Amino acid sequence: MPRPSTTQQAQTPAQESQLIDLYEHPGHLLRRAQQISVSIFLDELGGDITPVQYAILRTLSNHPGIDQVTLAGLVGIDTSTGATVCVRLEEKGLLVRKVIPHNRRQRALNITPTGEQMLSDLIPAAQRLRKRLLSPLEADEQEQFMHLLDKLVRGNNTESRAPLASIKPVVSDNE
Repeated sequence: MPRPSTTQQAQTPAQESQLIDLYEHPGHLLRRAQQISVSIFLDELGGDITPVQYAILRTLSNHPGIDQVTLAGLVGIDTSTGATVCVRLEEKGLLVRKVIPHNRRQRALNITPTGEQMLSDLIPAAQRLRKRLLSPLEADEQEQFMHLLDKLVRGNNTESRAPLASIKPVVSDNE
């Protein structure tokens, strides 16, 4: 099936599209790109872990001991989804959740050695996923695409129901 053309020249307000063609809608193209990404994710990484579970484990690997609320903010998911996914990952033996003594309502999270091993084992598959997803683009286009996609996400972060957060520096008790 031929792919609809998405090349449009910049238009002045007087020439602005009526958006009759579905493939002129950025949201539709982003949704399709997400569908394609998930499909390739499942092809390459298998069905043992979901993209959100992978994101949580990858984030925990880089930020051990963070709480569930901070984790949800770093991954860009709502806190209730984050908590549910963490319970599933704990049941799989991939992370541990411990109540934070000074705030009993929060849980500190750490990836287990099994979780770290899984992430390590998945690196080649994640690299293949990235290559496959970006393969329609030339090398310079891939770099530009990733830059522009990051700019789009960061520029619209406040529009999200689950905005990305940045990690806050840890302040020691001595300061």
